[in-house]
Amino acid sequence: MDIFWVILGGILMVVGIAGCIVPIIPGPPISFVALLLLQLTEKAPFTEKFLWTWGLITVAVTVLDYVIPIYGTKKFGGTKRGVWGSTIGLFIGLFLFPPFGIIIGPFVGAFLGEMSTGTATNRKALKAAFGSFIGFVAGTLVKFIACFVMAYYFFTNIF
Repeated sequence: MDIFWVILGGILMVVGIAGCIVPIIPGPPISFVALLLLQLTEKAPFTEKFLWTWGLITVAVTVLDYVIPIYGTKKFGGTKRGVWGSTIGLFIGLFLFPPFGIIIGPFVGAFLGEMSTGTATNRKALKAAFGSFIGFVAGTLVKFIACFVMAYYFFTNIF
C-alpha cells in the first residue's frame, strides 16, 4: 500500500508545482496534500510540528498569491479597475495564449482596466500594469519556492 501513497503523492507533487504557473490549479495546497499522503506510509517521516508548520505556510502562501498582485497594482498607482483588468487578463491570457499569456494577460488587462476609467493617462496605466506584473511574478515566485521545498522534503523522504 505504501507504493500507492508514494506514487499518488509524487503525481500530486508534480501537479502542485505545475499549479504554480496555472492559476486554476492551487499548487501549494496540492503539494501539501502530497506531504500528507507520504505520512500515510509505514515510515511516516514527518513530525506533527513539521506538518502544522507546512500547513500554515501553505495557507499563507495561498492567501499571499491573491494579495501580492493587488498590492503591486495599487502600490504602482492602480485602481480597482486595474486590479480587475489584471485578473481578467490573467484568465484570458491563460486560455488564449498559453504559456506567455499568463505573463502578458495581467499586464494588458491592468493597462486596459486603468484606461477604462477615462482619467488615466497612458503613463499611469502602464505604471499600474507594471505593478500588476511585478506582483504576479512575486506571487508566482513565492508559490514556486514553497512547492519546491515541499517537493524536496517529499522526494528525500520517500524511502
